[in-house]
Amino acid sequence: MAHDSRPSTEARPSPKIADAPASDGFLKALGPGLVTGAADDDPSGIATYSQVGAQFGYGMAWTMFFGYPLLAAIQAISARIGCVTGHGIAQNLRRHYPPWLLRAVVLLLLVANIINLGADLGAMGAALGLLIGGRELLYTVVFGVVCILIETFMSYARYAAVLKWTTLSLFAYVAVVFAVDVPWREALHGTLIPSFTFDAPHAMALVAILGTTISPYLFFWQAGQEVEEQHRRHVKPLCVAPRNAGPELARIRTDTLVGMGFSHLTALFIVIATAATLHAHGVTNIETSAQAAEALRPIAGDLAFALFAIGIIGTGMLAVPILAGSAAYAVSEMFGWTEGLNRLPREAKAFYATIAVATIIGIALNFTAVDPIKALYWAAVVNGVLAGPLMVVMMLIATNRRVMGQLTLSRRLRLTGWLATFVMLAVTLVFFIV
Repeated sequence: MAHDSRPSTEARPSPKIADAPASDGFLKALGPGLVTGAADDDPSGIATYSQVGAQFGYGMAWTMFFGYPLLAAIQAISARIGCVTGHGIAQNLRRHYPPWLLRAVVLLLLVANIINLGADLGAMGAALGLLIGGRELLYTVVFGVVCILIETFMSYARYAAVLKWTTLSLFAYVAVVFAVDVPWREALHGTLIPSFTFDAPHAMALVAILGTTISPYLFFWQAGQEVEEQHRRHVKPLCVAPRNAGPELARIRTDTLVGMGFSHLTALFIVIATAATLHAHGVTNIETSAQAAEALRPIAGDLAFALFAIGIIGTGMLAVPILAGSAAYAVSEMFGWTEGLNRLPREAKAFYATIAVATIIGIALNFTAVDPIKALYWAAVVNGVLAGPLMVVMMLIATNRRVMGQLTLSRRLRLTGWLATFVMLAVTLVFFIV
């Protein structure tokens, strides 16, 4: 089953590959970055942002504004690694770093992703139960099975298009803000003027926000999707064809800036919506995204409640395949298996099996006695432990001429990338001290 997953310069056509509808200009540049950014606002992230808005009002909204360049930089570096080398992050670790480092990274990623899968699927089932009634666990199973089938059997071009259109579900949170009464002067002050109290609740909120926002599965996914796009378009990695670097890196920059901007703007709207409703009415403790939706109903009305719940389902349908897919990329690259969503199931059996197994274990977690809130807590711990060191390794890869050739990072991207890495390492340290 072992196979070199390096992209072929003459990729053969496959029935699972179909040409995407042609689009022009700005929209054509949007793809992996847009989808990755939208997936960052998964149901688990929605729960975190809802808790921050409910607990602190607008006081922590500034973290969304100032965290944007950090996430955009590190995701642009992830995309650049995939586009330049033609390999995902795990494959680059395998080729250039000690085996123990690769195994540790992939194991931690698997643990965090599976816990997040379980939490997101459970939140989707709970949201649908709130909307129409019925058995939430059954809905959880159905959502998981549907995600497996779509990711496995839909053509890559159509699947990528579906993911891109699914990002529109995030507009539900924009609509929620305009469905409630927001004191905009206070909201803008909280967004643009940083304020921070050095106590345990604020420190933990900062850790939760950055840990939810800068997540390792997003690094693996966006790098892997850049390699998938090379397969689909039958183009060479930039290290082989550096003359194409100008337009490709410009596309990555636009895609990532828009995608991460979309992610942070949505998160900001969630904080504002819950601050204007829940916090303003004395509701300061929200533990799940479904609980946030339910809490909105008596305060903001049925429309705001319905939009919030629908958004949870929409973002879950986007995030669950990405969590499972990023795990499959990492595991397949570690073992040298044939991998890629552009492959037929029979061509990449182990890759698709990893997607299915990870999702099924996530479903199963909802049938255990595991406390979902504690599960999310430990997922945040694992992500926090993994993100900082992984960002260090990614920066070393992206600045290594032996790996990247002449396409190492620009000075500005290098400085911003190291700043993001330092911030994440510092936040992880705070996580363990507080």
